[in-house]
Amino acid sequence: MAPMITDDRVVFGLLALCLGFVFYTSSKQTGFWKKFYGIIPGVLMCYMLPAVFTSFGIIAPDWETVDAAGETVKEKSHLYDMAKWYLLPAALVLMTLSIDLKGIVNLGPKALIMFFTGTAGIVIGGPLAILLISIFSPETVGGNGFDAVWRGLATIAGSWIGGGANQAAMLEIFKYNPDKFSGMVLIDVVVANIWMAFLLFGAGRSEAIDRWLKADTSAITALKEKVSEFAERITRVPTLTDYMVMFGIAFTAVGLSHFFGESLGPFMKNSFESVRDDKSFLSFMGSSFFWMVVIATTIGILLSFTRAKDYEGAGASKIGGIFIYILVATIGMKMDLTRIFENPGLILIGLVWMAIHAGLLILVAKLTKSPFFFLAVGSQANVGGAASAPVVAGAFHTSLTSVGVLLAVFGYVAGTGGALLCAYLMEIASNF
Repeated sequence: MAPMITDDRVVFGLLALCLGFVFYTSSKQTGFWKKFYGIIPGVLMCYMLPAVFTSFGIIAPDWETVDAAGETVKEKSHLYDMAKWYLLPAALVLMTLSIDLKGIVNLGPKALIMFFTGTAGIVIGGPLAILLISIFSPETVGGNGFDAVWRGLATIAGSWIGGGANQAAMLEIFKYNPDKFSGMVLIDVVVANIWMAFLLFGAGRSEAIDRWLKADTSAITALKEKVSEFAERITRVPTLTDYMVMFGIAFTAVGLSHFFGESLGPFMKNSFESVRDDKSFLSFMGSSFFWMVVIATTIGILLSFTRAKDYEGAGASKIGGIFIYILVATIGMKMDLTRIFENPGLILIGLVWMAIHAGLLILVAKLTKSPFFFLAVGSQANVGGAASAPVVAGAFHTSLTSVGVLLAVFGYVAGTGGALLCAYLMEIASNF
């Protein structure tokens, strides 16, 4: 069924209204809104308002219509694709323009510890969820041949450790019934977005959570202060020339990242058997999106060693932040809360799976006294990848966005091997 509004131009206006409303109301220093945003973080509202519109059928990420010949036609909004392919790489450049690599290195090993803990949580969470659900509802985790549920769940493992390209690889490897694949996409989208909402909510209470974790946040604070101090020192009133130069830098980098990304992906596949093999540890290197992210990030890092770094004083990261929040709104648009009840059994598997992932992260964070920032970004670098790890990192502070980007790259590296291991464990659990 088509939503009330299908025109992307109108939908984009509605998303812009949502973002403007949230930022305007969250700027209030007194009254109801001050109290409201003391409970609900603004970035979470930027995410949830589009989700509410989707849930009420006003907008939708995709839908079906019937053409004049009576045939069912699938249609979709292209706003998420626009934000992912155009605005995300531009944001990566603008927000890494003033990156402090030494400061990121000084964050220590806990960021990587929490990232790999998140990976382990996904790998063991899938089979454990199957075992737990099979106690109460064995038919939910059953199925024979290519209809076996574990095959479908393998595609979710691919998505949650490596992203969409890895999900497609898992679908190709395990040959899950394509007619039932939409149910797995539903679990992926609903559960991952619910978890992202929790992380964004927690970002607004990170200080209290860090006290509970007894975490040492001095390195994170030092990085934020150093970046903020640099920004204040070079801050100036931007001119039209400043904006046009930043526009030129950002979208030239977008063009370059796509030009080389679209070439490198096929080149790696054609040149190396290990990249062509979907079961290979290196198969992620055949993804054009991976190369787009790497190239855009590399351009931003290289520019940080030049005078282009001073454009942070003209608001480079703020413009990047606008792009990121548009991406947040389009991600929220993909979340239909009413679909949680379409297949409660499968959704329950996803929720249990994510709960195990979250529980392991919390346990390790408590034992290692790691800040909540590392927990949140380490998790999202796995579950959300480059499209949302910077969003979660930026919810803590704009200067930390680059940490999310760099960790997301590790998600691609760990993706294929981790997803395959998880899939084989789920097959064993299904036959237990």
